[in-house]
Amino acid sequence: MSEPVAYVRRALADAHSRDWALVLAATARVTHDLDIAEECVQEAYASALVSWARDGIPKNPAAWLTTIAKRRAVDTARRERTLRAKLPLLVEPDEVADEVDIDEPMPEPGEDIAVPDERLRLIFMCCHPALAQEAQQALTLRLVCGISTVDVARMFLVSESTMAARLNRAKKKISAARIPFRVPTAAELPDRLKAVLGVIHLVFTTGHTAPTGPSLARNDLVDRALQLARLLRSLMPDEPEVLGLLALLLVTDARRATRVDADGRLLRLEDQDRSRWDHDAIAEADDLLTSSSRTYRGRYELQARIAWLYAAAPTYAQTDWSQVLNLYDELLSTWPSPVVALNRTVALSMVSGPEAALRVVEQLEQEKQLSRYHYLPAIKADLLQRLGRAEAAASSYRQALDLAENDVERDFLSERLGRLSPGA
Repeated sequence: MSEPVAYVRRALADAHSRDWALVLAATARVTHDLDIAEECVQEAYASALVSWARDGIPKNPAAWLTTIAKRRAVDTARRERTLRAKLPLLVEPDEVADEVDIDEPMPEPGEDIAVPDERLRLIFMCCHPALAQEAQQALTLRLVCGISTVDVARMFLVSESTMAARLNRAKKKISAARIPFRVPTAAELPDRLKAVLGVIHLVFTTGHTAPTGPSLARNDLVDRALQLARLLRSLMPDEPEVLGLLALLLVTDARRATRVDADGRLLRLEDQDRSRWDHDAIAEADDLLTSSSRTYRGRYELQARIAWLYAAAPTYAQTDWSQVLNLYDELLSTWPSPVVALNRTVALSMVSGPEAALRVVEQLEQEKQLSRYHYLPAIKADLLQRLGRAEAAASSYRQALDLAENDVERDFLSERLGRLSPGA
């Protein structure tokens, strides 16, 4: 019995957000080539649009998609083998040794399968040290996590065309250097951990506040990041930064239910109902931070401790701002970043006043990396408003509006601007 096209499209969209990484991981184990695997998975999803409308949506969409994608991969490998058999003089000896074994897609006997989860395994595979860390992360986010090139570009504060070019260069390097996409051994995991942590954090960040679209958050990405962080903790339970990342995600997501009001309008941290926060998640984050190493405080642990101070305060005004500022200073020395420096200005304004914070923000306006970052003019506008400089604040709000592409954030900025400039 045929299904309505709209119903099939919704089911396919759900399968994409939920199962893309699993299907790609299973297919990559057949092809040993991520680019080919992606093409096969894309073909499987395209086939589903027709097949599901004609035959009905299968009980297990992920299994259906995986089967079709693997068949495409096997067909592709067979075509390549046939071509090589017919044109032996055009094939270099080294190329023959790299063929895909379509009859035995699993790792070779004796290989150390250090990562039991398919999605986490594929992230470790993509974070190959031969690639620059930013290329590792961007490629993994785009191919493994299914995040659009537009959103990946916004996460790295570059244009879409720049990010597309970086992704293409990374793929070409993989092909030219014959970088094998195999399961890393336990001994190789530490060298890839930093990039993997970055990927999971960026997945969460993209879900927590979607770069584009009508909703403030994408809870599917938030939930996926939390699941990956928990899996990583079970795999590497003694790594302080793994504990720090999980704590950061938990304490940040604890505010999920209060970030917008009943009408979907953005609520600032000071306006949120703290009694509705997930206090079990906050307590779990506290336990993780208590158990982490005290001799080394890395990027994620420091961010988690800052977020925990916000969560632990009875009210926004009663936040221990001096301690937050100290932690930001420590974070800047551990992880020098213009974004961290900008976030620090919020705490600085509460300790030393908006004028001191505004001077830092104006210095950060020279940072090229922040030229597309709508939070910079938004923070500047808030500081100017607190200083009574309404006209300058309105100008900064307009600049933030030009850069923001999330509808909920745009509505919030428009409302703030409207209060300063009636009829704006």
